[in-house]
Amino acid sequence: MRINISARHFRASRNLKNFTEDEVKRLKKYYDGIIDCEIVFEKQKEIRSCEIMLKVYGTRLTASERTDDHFKSVVGAVDKLENQLRKYKSKLRNQRNGRSETKIPLGS
Repeated sequence: MRINISARHFRASRNLKNFTEDEVKRLKKYYDGIIDCEIVFEKQKEIRSCEIMLKVYGTRLTASERTDDHFKSVVGAVDKLENQLRKYKSKLRNQRNGRSETKIPLGS
């Protein structure tokens, strides 16, 4: 997985970059097919935001979090992506097994 980190309106510290890379690598245990990861930090007065965009086979997953600290924002965004990856993986599993997500009523 390739990880690209960028920051708007400030310079991201090495500590923040290392922490972010460790948190994002944690997502591999939920789905191993992550191709690319782009992380954008932004600083606006008192608000610190983190947006994480994952490219997986067939789709792109995005999560963002806004808090008063970049580290909290990273944790929140990664938690959201964990849920999205679980849903995506179960959707793939259902398609492989021939199960449909929509239920068709029988008879009338």
